[in-house]
Amino acid sequence: MRKPGFCIALCATCLAFVVVLLGAYTRLTHAGLGCPDWPGCYGFIYVPQTEEQLAHAMLRFPDAPVEADKGWSEMIHRYFAGGLSVLVVLLALQAIKRRRQPGQPLGLPLLLLGVLVAQALFGMWTVTLKLWPHVVTGHLLGGFITLSLLFLLSLRLSGRAPAVPSSWRLRLLARAGLVLVMLQVALGGWVSSNYASVACLDLPTCNGVWWPAMDFDNGFHLSQQIGPNYLGGHLHSEARTAIHFTHRLGALVVGVAVALLAWQLFRRGYSVLAGLVLALLILQVSLGMGNILLRMPLMMAVAHNGGGALLFLSLVLVNYRLRAVPHTSAANAFDLPSFLSLSPSIWRRGWNFTIGAVSKGARVVSLLQARR
Repeated sequence: MRKPGFCIALCATCLAFVVVLLGAYTRLTHAGLGCPDWPGCYGFIYVPQTEEQLAHAMLRFPDAPVEADKGWSEMIHRYFAGGLSVLVVLLALQAIKRRRQPGQPLGLPLLLLGVLVAQALFGMWTVTLKLWPHVVTGHLLGGFITLSLLFLLSLRLSGRAPAVPSSWRLRLLARAGLVLVMLQVALGGWVSSNYASVACLDLPTCNGVWWPAMDFDNGFHLSQQIGPNYLGGHLHSEARTAIHFTHRLGALVVGVAVALLAWQLFRRGYSVLAGLVLALLILQVSLGMGNILLRMPLMMAVAHNGGGALLFLSLVLVNYRLRAVPHTSAANAFDLPSFLSLSPSIWRRGWNFTIGAVSKGARVVSLLQARR
């Protein structure tokens, strides 16, 4: 039976996914510094438009001329993140209010609130530290963590995702897959924040050779100085190649580990979970290869971020279903994942919420561009 707060948690999960996509779009369009201050934009709560506002912006930030398209990309991302913050606060307040009720999660909503505060700080530092790669990567990871924790909270509140019998070996493999995907996400963030996405322009080789010239020391020099401005990246070609190539090797390791997990799930009768994980793995690998061969088309690059998020969520679901419980009947062991069989109206509400949020954001951008 669903617990109070489930619908809010599900809507927050959908909104967090939208925020991840908007963050990827902002990063990939080089709009991370579209507003040189935080949380406003040139001192306003929106991108300056009138002549008076533009003059004020130029006076305050003479080295950062207003680029409306980039500014709106950044501000719309912030607006959606602000909406997500409201939902997370509501979940935390609701959890505190119902903390004495049986089965009501308390630690998870409070943890989400803490992650939200950290994300706000990372968002501020992304701007104030001029896209320092460490902060940009941390901000991306924080977004994925927020999304996964909200999804986990939705699972716990749904009452429709019971644990299934599993061996400790299968649980260990599932946890290893989750950790490896998270490390690969971190590598992907490092690739993006250091502008190394097109350091290798072919497959399966890199610039025509199997082992190109690479500078791992500078590529993974984690104590590099802060500033002055990392827009476009500072690393030379061989350092960027090292980062890109490492991400490729990580993809091979993750691919083998996740495929092995899917095979083990299928062998034990969890065919829906196995199919879900395998389908998302194939999708993500295909998007990654397409980004290289097609030279990073914007929408495909954004979809690659979304695919990584969905693959990570699928492993959260697997780990949640395989959590250790006393042995139950075989009938439950081979049942379809209960969470996937939620009432169609629930899924419709979550889906409509997501599509509506994206559509409204697109309409706002179009309207503002038309006014220009």
